[in-house]
Amino acid sequence: MRKVFALLLLAAAIGLGFYALRPAGTGRSTSSLTVYCAAGLKKPVEAIAAEFEKETGTQIELQFGGTGTLLSQLRIANTGDLFIAADEGSLADARKLDVIGEVLPLAVQHPVIAVAKGNPKGITTLADLEKADVKLALPNPEAASIGKVAKMILGTRWDALAKKAAVMKPTVTEIAADVKLGASDAALVWDSTVPQFEGLEAILMPELTSHAEKASATILKSAASSLEALKFARYLTAPEKGGAIFSKQGFQAAGGDKWAAKPELILYSGGVNRPAIQELVQEFANHEGISVTTVFNGCGILCAAMKTMKDTTNPKFPDVYYACDVCFVPPVAEHFPEAVLLTEAEIVIAVPKGNPKGIKTLADLAQSGLRVGLCNAEQSTLGFMSAGILRSMNLFDSVMKNASSQVPTGDFLVNQLRTGSLDAAVVYRTNIQSQLEHFDAIPLPADKAKAIQPFAVRKDSPHSAIGHRLLDYLKANKGSFEKAGFVWRGDTAPVKSGELEIPAYLKQR
Repeated sequence: MRKVFALLLLAAAIGLGFYALRPAGTGRSTSSLTVYCAAGLKKPVEAIAAEFEKETGTQIELQFGGTGTLLSQLRIANTGDLFIAADEGSLADARKLDVIGEVLPLAVQHPVIAVAKGNPKGITTLADLEKADVKLALPNPEAASIGKVAKMILGTRWDALAKKAAVMKPTVTEIAADVKLGASDAALVWDSTVPQFEGLEAILMPELTSHAEKASATILKSAASSLEALKFARYLTAPEKGGAIFSKQGFQAAGGDKWAAKPELILYSGGVNRPAIQELVQEFANHEGISVTTVFNGCGILCAAMKTMKDTTNPKFPDVYYACDVCFVPPVAEHFPEAVLLTEAEIVIAVPKGNPKGIKTLADLAQSGLRVGLCNAEQSTLGFMSAGILRSMNLFDSVMKNASSQVPTGDFLVNQLRTGSLDAAVVYRTNIQSQLEHFDAIPLPADKAKAIQPFAVRKDSPHSAIGHRLLDYLKANKGSFEKAGFVWRGDTAPVKSGELEIPAYLKQR
C-alpha cells in the first residue's frame, strides 16, 4: 500500500512539474459557450467564432435557425449562453419570456428584394412581385424575423403577397438560396443577406428599406458564466474584431467598444454617491469580467482633474462621470453631452442628537461662538451649493465667520461632528443616513434643499457600451439608492447637458 501511495505521489509531482514547465501563454481554456444564432447571421458569426476560439481557446457551439424557432427552443430548453437575434421585435419577445439579460447591438439591417444578377424579371416595385410570371419566395413570419418584420411593415400588402408566394420557408438563407438556384425569381430578405450569395443583387424599395432593424447579441439568463458570455459578445461587437468581419461580409456594423480581454472602466463620482454605488460597481465589474477604477471626491476636484488632463487622449480621463449635482456638469459638458438624472439628495443641517444648540434655520448658524462645518466651495458640489444658498439668503458672510472647517466632502464633516469638534454642519441627508442614532437633521428651505445627481457616459469613450450597461445595472438596483437615503429619479429620459436646468444662484461664475 505504501508503494502504491508513493507512486501516486510521484505521478502527481510529475504532473505538477509538467504544468509548471509549460511555456507561458500556451495554456488553453477548456470552456465552451452555446450560441443560438439567427440563420441570416450564420456566415459572419461562424467566422468570428473561429477567430475567438483561436485567440482564447473557448469553444463556441453554434446552433442556427429562424429567430422565432430559436425562441421556442429557448423557452423550452432553458439552456445556452447567448442568443443572437436578427431584429428588435425578437428581443422584445425574449424579454417577455424573461430569458435574456444584456443586449449588445451587432449590425443594422434593412429589408430588400433579392433577385438574380441583372434582374431578369425587371422587378422594381412591390406590384411587380404580384405578376403571374414571378415566382416569389417569402420568409415564414412565425419562424424568421425578416418575415415577421415584413408582415408588420406591409400590412394588407403582405397578405396579398403571401397568397401569391410560390414558397414560404423558415429561414432567410433558404429563400435566398432558392433565388440563387433559380427555383424562385425573387425573395424578401435582409440587405445583408444578398452579399452572402454570389449571383444575387438587391432591389431597394422605399416601403421596405426605410425600415431599419438591429441584429443583437444577448446574454441568456441560463448562461453558465456571464464573464465568458459577455467576453464573446464584446468580441462580436468590437470594431477591430467582429465588427470588421461583419463589415467585410456586407453588413452595416452597429459599432461597439474597442476590444480588450479585460477592459478597464474609469468612473469619476462625487463623494455623496459612494454609499449607494460602491458595492454595486464592484458587483458589476465581477459580473462583466472587467476592472473598474472608481475615483470618489468632491466634484470641483474631479472637474479640475479633467481640465488638467486637457482632453480625452489622456488614458486616465474618466469614461463615466456621476456628479453630485447638475451644476457640476457644464464645466465638462463637451465630453459628457448627455446625462440621466439618476437620483436626488436632500441637503440638511446635521447636528448632534438632541440638537443641543437649538438650531432651527440656516440663520442660526451665524450664532456667536458656534462651530460650523461647510464643504469647500471650490472643491465640492455640496460646498458650492451651500455657498450659493447662503448668498441667496444674505447669510454668507455671517455664517462663514463661524466656518471652523471647510473640507472636500460631507463625510469629513460627519466625522468631525461625531468627535465633537463641530456643533453643526451642512451635509447631504445621505451622509448621516446610516448614523441616525447619532444625529438630527434640520431641513433647509424646500426650494434650496435639493441636489440632483446626473450620470453621464463620455461620448468618445472606448468603453461607452460598458458605461451604458453600468447605468442599466444601477437603474436595476434602485433599492440600493433608496436605502442610502436618495430619492430615485432614474426612470426619466436622458437630457442634453446644455439643457440642464440650473438655478440662477448656482450657475458657474
